[in-house]
Amino acid sequence: MNNTREVEVVVVGAGQAGLAAAYHLRRTGFEPERDFVVLDHSPGPGGAWQFRWPSLTYGKVHGMHALPGMELTGADPERPSAEVVGGYFADYERTFDLRVLRPVDVRAVREGTDGRLLVETSAGSWSTRALINATGTWDRPFWPRYPGQETFRGRQLHTARYAGPEEFAGQRVVVVGGGASGTQHLLEIAPYAAATTWVTRRPPVFREGPFDEEAGRAAVALVEERVRQGLPPKSVVSVTGLPLNDAIRAGLESGVLDRQPMFDRITPEGVEWSDGRRVAADVILWATGFRPAVEHLRPLRLREAGGGVRIEGTRVAADPRIHLVGYGPSASTIGANRAGRAAVRDIRRLLAEGEPVAA
Repeated sequence: MNNTREVEVVVVGAGQAGLAAAYHLRRTGFEPERDFVVLDHSPGPGGAWQFRWPSLTYGKVHGMHALPGMELTGADPERPSAEVVGGYFADYERTFDLRVLRPVDVRAVREGTDGRLLVETSAGSWSTRALINATGTWDRPFWPRYPGQETFRGRQLHTARYAGPEEFAGQRVVVVGGGASGTQHLLEIAPYAAATTWVTRRPPVFREGPFDEEAGRAAVALVEERVRQGLPPKSVVSVTGLPLNDAIRAGLESGVLDRQPMFDRITPEGVEWSDGRRVAADVILWATGFRPAVEHLRPLRLREAGGGVRIEGTRVAADPRIHLVGYGPSASTIGANRAGRAAVRDIRRLLAEGEPVAA
């Protein structure tokens, strides 16, 4: 405890939401290191973007929204998004002197003394009056479980470890998942693979026409209602559908995006349905999404009976000292920006009024 440093606010995570929050803290008079600290476990700037596969070029990215106060301009659409966004985030941290500490692993957030929170990390502990949690989902890939999974003789990997299509040359690949990553993987892999099979739990929904502001608000509202009820959040993308662009149209016409219902079991040689149909496979690629990385908050017992964390705006209902940004309805890049601003506004008001922020 003697080495515990005191600050007003700890920001955990330096992706889009964390940097947006840090920017607004700085802009409203909080000094880095003295008043707030940003802790990031990644090796460098870029948030989850730095881990994206090289073939995901910036031109293929859906709706990357600029961080507050600094536009991303002149990016080469053919460059890997990891390089473009990583460089942009690095410039942003320098420009606004955010002084992100990395790599720092946050191990647990516990009840501290005098109504404060204790943030235990690989670099020591911080005592804080408020915590902005911006850890995203990349560190918690979701792996569904199916009978026989452990018997499969081929390779299984998740989107989080996808490195590009070349590694699947000449192989039979089953891609699981109906989101943007699943379709991108299929379209990339098909020219290299001996065969591809696409399976999803639900029929994919393709969205015609532009995705305007009204549709975006409606989608966010659906996700927001879940977190208000204390249910695990769904991604905004899961309720918007897949954009029916030229690449998707070509995939549908060629048969690459010929969706099959979810298999019932995995065999040593591939996958099998209850009607006896089988598909042989060398690889099963799970494009099955991610879950919020909030395990370090477990000591505070924030989860509701429904399995999620109930939030009002960005504030955790069970403990208003804690704000979740980039969570649920704010998991998009524009939503993360707004959530960072909202969290700082709320924290600043409580601290300025001298109110106890503990529940």
